[in-house]
Amino acid sequence: MPSTQEPPAVSRVSPRLLRRAVGAAALGNAMEWFDFGVYNYIAVTLGKVFFPAQDPAAQQLAALVTFAVAFLIRPVGAAFFGPLGDRIGRQRVLAATMLMMAVGTFSIGLIPSHLRIGTAAPILLLLARLLQGFSTGGEYGGATTFIAEYAPDARRGFYGSWLEFGTCAGFALGAAISALLTGLLTEPQLLAWGWRVPFLLAGPLGLIGLYIRLRLEETPAFRALGDRLLVRRGIREILRTQRRSLLLCVALVVVFNVPDFIVLSYMPSYLAGTLHVAESRALLLSVLVLLVMMAAIPWAGALSDRIGRRPMIAACCLLFLALSVPCFLVIRTGSSAGIFGGMLALGLALTGFIGTMPATLPALFPTEIRYGALAIAYNISISLFGATSLPINAWLVQVTGDTLVPAYYLMGTSAIGLVAVWFLHESAGRALPGSPPCAAARR
Repeated sequence: MPSTQEPPAVSRVSPRLLRRAVGAAALGNAMEWFDFGVYNYIAVTLGKVFFPAQDPAAQQLAALVTFAVAFLIRPVGAAFFGPLGDRIGRQRVLAATMLMMAVGTFSIGLIPSHLRIGTAAPILLLLARLLQGFSTGGEYGGATTFIAEYAPDARRGFYGSWLEFGTCAGFALGAAISALLTGLLTEPQLLAWGWRVPFLLAGPLGLIGLYIRLRLEETPAFRALGDRLLVRRGIREILRTQRRSLLLCVALVVVFNVPDFIVLSYMPSYLAGTLHVAESRALLLSVLVLLVMMAAIPWAGALSDRIGRRPMIAACCLLFLALSVPCFLVIRTGSSAGIFGGMLALGLALTGFIGTMPATLPALFPTEIRYGALAIAYNISISLFGATSLPINAWLVQVTGDTLVPAYYLMGTSAIGLVAVWFLHESAGRALPGSPPCAAARR
């Protein structure tokens, strides 16, 4: 039986420790999305390396399908790492996921091409992606939980937003390196060895992240659970007691991850493969948009602390409903100004989502099952609806010939978001459920 005693008071969190905790969590997220960014920014090149016998459009689609298939194992990783993080602690599990992510990404850079080992090449690529998917199944839910349980109640939106700052930093770094490689190397050089460079960089980056995470302390809210840790709450109990919160979390993840994938990950491939924009120019414009977004994300998180999570999410849904088609029409002109302006408008609307969600999602679940419940709901949603948006959009554009398909897709997810907001309880400025407020919030 669970203890009926009140948990002990949470000790004061020093500003230095809070900054370290936020930085370590954000670094892991940057690592995760650096890989995803690189993979999609050079998807055309990867298609030629691993699927050389097909036409260019089919090569790109095959590379994106391989990208999406790896997401199928993410719920398995979430089911393993999430409940484990609720039993043994967030810090140790996050150190393990960091190490596995680095190994998976580094391994891709070592795979021989299809020309050298034939069909074994795409099979090895898929295996490396499956390892990445398994490890990242425990990454976002844990990192979001980690920051939320460290952050002061009144500023959880601001501190949580730095997790998504790490997302954009990873994307920007991946895009910058990819742009540099495609700009400086000839196509034969890029196909021979240049594409490997960003994946091999994951090795040292992962070791740095692992060192930082191993030096962190466990979250105050987790330590405050006391003897409630003796009660094991597995997946079955999570599904039995948290159905409403799980469904709401799945819907909210769809709302901000589909735009995340389309605007940040799919767009360079869309520009190069569909609109025939030079790959280096597409990547450069993506980097510029990401830099503006990085500057805006902490402001969006802080604004959600002031006006609330529900108004922020609803406003961004309305922006995507209104702006998606006009922005893609501008992007479709192919001019640098049009592409940058359209992507920037969508990126700033996305900033409102990603600056708010890291504080919104952990507040759906109590402390003793937060890591497991959030990891499971997040990864089921991102596997079924997030990552699949890339190959689905590429396929629909190819089949219909309508280059506005991604805009319609964004509008559909925004409509889902408005429904989800209706059922969402406001959490700004309130303690996380199932745990006392952090002492830092009372200063």
